[in-house]
Amino acid sequence: MNRTIDFWGWFLEEMGYEPYQEWESGKSWRLAEMYIVFVQAKDKYLDVPYHRGRVGLNHLAFHASSRLQVDELTTKLRNRGVSVLYADKHPFAGGEGHYAVYFEDPDRMKVELVAP
Repeated sequence: MNRTIDFWGWFLEEMGYEPYQEWESGKSWRLAEMYIVFVQAKDKYLDVPYHRGRVGLNHLAFHASSRLQVDELTTKLRNRGVSVLYADKHPFAGGEGHYAVYFEDPDRMKVELVAP
């Protein structure tokens, strides 16, 4: 859980979120009226690991304020050792006119940051 909290705390705070709640098995961050919660899964649910190709959440997408913010976050991600997905097509991996960076969190959940 610590690596998830460290990763998402850094990313969300870069995006303007603030720490909101914290308890023994979880933590949340808030931006305006929206908040995101991370909770440690119980041992009995860890037998099937997460994979975005299964039924359930495919990826999380966030809106950047600009292409510059996408570029800056891409550099910061790489400096933190985070692999940029689809690097050969970056920053247009989502198609022409879709300026974004795609990457994975420590549990391999895909995250997208897209410019307006």
